[in-house]
Amino acid sequence: MKKVVLALVLAAVGFPIPAFAAGSPEEVRAAGDLSFDYILNKLTDEYSKGLLMPAPAAAPGERESGRDDRLWVAISASNSRERTRLLEAGVDIVEIRKDRVYGVIHRDALSQLSGRGIGVLSQEPLSLHLGSLKDFPAADAAYHNFKETTELLNALASRNSDVASVFSIGKSVEGRDIWCFRVNSSARGSDPSAKPGAVYIGNHHAREHLSNEVPLLFAVWLMDNRAVPEVKKYIDTLDIYIIPMLNPDGAEFDIKTGSYKWQRKNRRVNSDRSIGVDLNRNYDSWFGGQGASHYPSADTYCGPSAFSEPESTAVKKLVEARKNLRTMISYHSYASTVLYPYGGSEAEIPDARDRKVFVDMAGRMGALTGYHPEKSSDMYVATGDTCDWAYDIGGIFAFTIELEGNSFYPGAGIIDRAVKNNIKAAAYMLSVTDDPYKTLQ
Repeated sequence: MKKVVLALVLAAVGFPIPAFAAGSPEEVRAAGDLSFDYILNKLTDEYSKGLLMPAPAAAPGERESGRDDRLWVAISASNSRERTRLLEAGVDIVEIRKDRVYGVIHRDALSQLSGRGIGVLSQEPLSLHLGSLKDFPAADAAYHNFKETTELLNALASRNSDVASVFSIGKSVEGRDIWCFRVNSSARGSDPSAKPGAVYIGNHHAREHLSNEVPLLFAVWLMDNRAVPEVKKYIDTLDIYIIPMLNPDGAEFDIKTGSYKWQRKNRRVNSDRSIGVDLNRNYDSWFGGQGASHYPSADTYCGPSAFSEPESTAVKKLVEARKNLRTMISYHSYASTVLYPYGGSEAEIPDARDRKVFVDMAGRMGALTGYHPEKSSDMYVATGDTCDWAYDIGGIFAFTIELEGNSFYPGAGIIDRAVKNNIKAAAYMLSVTDDPYKTLQ
């Protein structure tokens, strides 16, 4: 029944209908347990039966200094410009309500708020706020850590070596490889290709673990459905890059002690000995302007210069070396939105035709996921953004998808729904990657 419903939804938006792979349990086991349905069902079954390891506690772990000096604050803000001012003052905006925002700020940065005439409605230590949450997941071991992500990508590539390969696009601050799963029937690894290209990137922000699961399991789905005519066409004619975990250091740090740390940034040691740069403020697109904090301890710290970080530099090198790239999705959480440029400026994209493509594609992906499509800066202005940069330097139709959920740690039970919804949007993007302008026809 679920397959029938999915087919009807895809048909309603004019998307070619790829079927899910069929197979007996014996055939699935023979395939090395790499079936999309097998993996997703296993995660769901283990979660529902309570067979997973205990979930990390809600409170963030201590930093190297022995304490966490971040505060959970509520601040009046009712429009994009007021929210942008808060970002510049060092507030990491987590939730947006009609007349206020909730977020995180370092204790030492409170003076920046008062200096800008910004009043704080309430504040409390972040650890106390997190400890009061009632809906924290009971078990989160279903999520893939760095080792498990690496192993799954390599297993997929090994089993599908005629069309898939894995290569490192660079190394993180702490020396971990940033793995890319590439699907191309005629090119391997970092070899060039003239086929139209699509890029999927997850985990810019460490605590957004769901943003790793979606592209990772999309890779599984592609290989599981590679014989389906529509999917086979994508594999034969396109150049597909899937980078599930761009920030492996931050993602590993966030879970290493069994207590979530609300780690957003990478693990750069800053000049003041604070830790981390916000990778999604570090691209060379209006770098260091509106919506970026220059306070190193802020969770939205943009870094000392554009592309100062090896993780963002790895994306830069990948994109600049491949003039064939046409489309991109950068996954984040959580807001249930499909965002398109510009995020770093309130201005509209100057090319009217391109603007129409962005609006149309965002609308279609929004219909498939149930998310709200909008221009990024309508939420707030944030410079140094991945997708603004990708469009400006390469004409890439790049989108930020803010995944669903009610927190950065929504529990393992959300994986099944979020993955299935977003695979529809990810597959739709492949259907127009050969020529995004055909959406206007």
